[in-house]
Amino acid sequence: MNTYDFCFIGLGTMGRPMAARLIQAGYSVIAFDPSDAACKAISKAGAALAGSGPEGAAQAPVVLLSLPTPDVVTAVVCGPNGLLSADGAKVIVDLSTTGPQAAKDIAANVMQAGRTFVDCPVSGGAEGAQAGTLALMLAGPEDVTKPLVPALENLGKVFAVGTAAGQGQTMKVLNNLMSTAALAITSEAMVLGAKSGLDPEAMLSVFNAGSGRNTTTTDKFPKHMLSRKFDFGMAIGLSAKDARLCLEEADRMGVPMPVGTAVRQMLNLTRDHLGYDVDMTRIMCVIEEWAKHEVPAVTNS
Repeated sequence: MNTYDFCFIGLGTMGRPMAARLIQAGYSVIAFDPSDAACKAISKAGAALAGSGPEGAAQAPVVLLSLPTPDVVTAVVCGPNGLLSADGAKVIVDLSTTGPQAAKDIAANVMQAGRTFVDCPVSGGAEGAQAGTLALMLAGPEDVTKPLVPALENLGKVFAVGTAAGQGQTMKVLNNLMSTAALAITSEAMVLGAKSGLDPEAMLSVFNAGSGRNTTTTDKFPKHMLSRKFDFGMAIGLSAKDARLCLEEADRMGVPMPVGTAVRQMLNLTRDHLGYDVDMTRIMCVIEEWAKHEVPAVTNS
């Protein structure tokens, strides 16, 4: 019985604001997360709560997933107590960064169960999820994905990148690796410039007026790094996971990525040195430690 428009599973940094935006747009949502605090927060936004993923999926035609790792997505969908273990929604939309191969494997299991898997990772961070300005990379059968677009547009801009599971994930991990490469090299440049006596704000002004402009110079540094709050909202461990997924796909496809490999090494070093859950923008702190120089805080940024 389809009591709700959507079942939303995974109410973390990205999932909760996405679910809330669907509710604000007038869609009925039943939600599940193992965190009581996350459930209480989305309940206040207007969602009904399910006692489990399958319980929620039994009450909606479409399930939306926003989960942290490929293993978690696989367990939630294909595990002994997963969505496929009981009758439920016929369409499963994965908004997570699951990686191309895992998406293909999950899709095969979903298809075998007579349901449809839609690959739709998102980019834009927590701020984009809250503001509804995400980029959604949609891949799946057109007859299934086309009716979903009006709802998904409440989360951001929808880009139809393919019809097969894994194509959305490939687009996502490429985008993420490019973004983290920009973060790493900009951090190195800012530390070198600061140690050479250049003013951090002046450096950013020049970068943003010239060919060095990127999302780190326009967004991460001004909003989250110059203040030394390091609060972009993405864990370094998850960023390292995304880089791994991209490079694994590169290996499968026989495409060398030496620069991407160096970026992954830097992410892994930061994760191992500072901890899995620290903000990804703290990659600069490791460079500062090696350089024995700290980029001075600018409190009005």
